[in-house]
Amino acid sequence: MSKYDRYKEEVLRCSQRLFAEGFNVGTSGNVSVLVEGEEAVAVTPSGRPYLDLSPADICVARFDLGVIEGQWRPSVETGMHVAVYRGRPDAGAVIHTHQRYASVLAIIGKPLPPLFDDQALNLGPGARLVPYAPSGTPDLAANVAAKLADRANAYLLQSHGALVLGADLAEAYRNATLLEHCCRVYCDALATGSEVTPLPEQLAAALGFALRAKQDAAAARRSGG
Repeated sequence: MSKYDRYKEEVLRCSQRLFAEGFNVGTSGNVSVLVEGEEAVAVTPSGRPYLDLSPADICVARFDLGVIEGQWRPSVETGMHVAVYRGRPDAGAVIHTHQRYASVLAIIGKPLPPLFDDQALNLGPGARLVPYAPSGTPDLAANVAAKLADRANAYLLQSHGALVLGADLAEAYRNATLLEHCCRVYCDALATGSEVTPLPEQLAAALGFALRAKQDAAAARRSGG
């Protein structure tokens, strides 16, 4: 038994669920969860088929990307995940997907505006576009880090896919599903050729304020405050 076993099991369950539901194909995407009290994450391995994984295949890596446990190489995007944990103390889990409708917006370079109350309350005031950089590079991690100050829980990676975060994996998974719903509705609305009407700015701002309060509470719990 390892003290990291429960984190590995969480990551495995979430990554296999995302794969089964079509959020990722092949070996694309990656999932991580923050290890409590350590600068370390449990994260999916690089290039391994999700349905073939067992808890023992999930990697544990330090923020400096050194491997603590795992027989495989951690995801090439581990640096991007670490950038999120460093920049957002409220984050306890990070999910990167190639989900269909979020990816459509990512490849046409169109951010998602705030369309619904529950979107603004859980994802923030829209999903901004993170400029393109090759997968697994420090440049991509830096591009993500540069966007985190807006306190959103979802981002679109240009010509790549989606990135979501949450206080834990259950919340991050919920945010991924909510993002996909909103992106699908937005794509369908754009296809009509009619004008899309986002939430009123004042309402979106108020809901964003409520989201930040939840994030601050999560960060305080994590720090013991």
